[in-house]
Amino acid sequence: MPAIGLVANPASGKDVRRITARASVFDNQEKTAMLRRALVGIQAFGASAIRYLPDPHHICKRAIDELGIDAEPLPIPVSAKAEDTTHAARALAGAAAVIVLGGDGTNRAFAKGWLNAPLISLSTGTNNAFAQLREATTAGAAAAMLASGGIRLPTVAAQAKTVQVEVEDEEPDLALVDAVLTTDRFVGARALDEPRRLRAAVLTRADPAGVGMSSVGGFVRPLTAREDAALLLTFRVDSPRTVLAALAPGRFESIGICEAQDLPLGEAFVVTGPGALAFDGERERMLQPGQTATLRVLRNGPWAVDVAKVLALAAGACSGKQTR
Repeated sequence: MPAIGLVANPASGKDVRRITARASVFDNQEKTAMLRRALVGIQAFGASAIRYLPDPHHICKRAIDELGIDAEPLPIPVSAKAEDTTHAARALAGAAAVIVLGGDGTNRAFAKGWLNAPLISLSTGTNNAFAQLREATTAGAAAAMLASGGIRLPTVAAQAKTVQVEVEDEEPDLALVDAVLTTDRFVGARALDEPRRLRAAVLTRADPAGVGMSSVGGFVRPLTAREDAALLLTFRVDSPRTVLAALAPGRFESIGICEAQDLPLGEAFVVTGPGALAFDGERERMLQPGQTATLRVLRNGPWAVDVAKVLALAAGACSGKQTR
């Protein structure tokens, strides 16, 4: 039976934006409790091989040990950085499903290692446009059902859009929710928190009920993850057109919109430095003066598993057996 992967980011949900906003903080004890419940769900629907990302806080290991489950730590170096998640993704390639605890940044790091992975993303981050709030117990059950081989992934999952980023003379990059160019001259604090420095953004989804750039876009033109289009925004501080959006937990900002338009899948949008490129809410790369980056949205990302669909199919199969 194919393996089930477990990845928990010990740094997610502790962003300074959550602390200053008095938002709920996902500590590592809560993450261990969530994984324990997920493992109960996995056990309830058949034993599967379980492989997990080790971390200095032993989040996965504590949950596994509490239940006395056999599981294999991934044989990768651990540095307590985002690269750990990327390395884990490469090591888990071929797994039936991977349960990821984190926010948009964690899932982005995973996608950099395994782009089209079958993900069950449990939200423990700051901006959670990709990761979803759901009960870990049933998430674990859905992972076990996928591992059993009785359910085809395309029937219960949708492949996500990604922003593919080609940086002139540098390694490419990607985002799952948004890629943003700012006027910043250095990365500094990674979080996007200053509206007047925004220059342009390409979004795969836009939701006024979200937080971060997804919220900004949602107040201009709501865009679902299923729509085969992207949203292009450009910004100007003195624009007469403004939106009031939740740029971070506990924080609304008025943001000047210069232009907003749909961007067809595959169509390129080129930005030019100087400035900083932010992906899924965090500044990551610098563009030097005159250096370009080409952004295009494709539907080639992770398969986002719909837990409810998995369980509904399983319930239907059980009902049919009982009827017969």
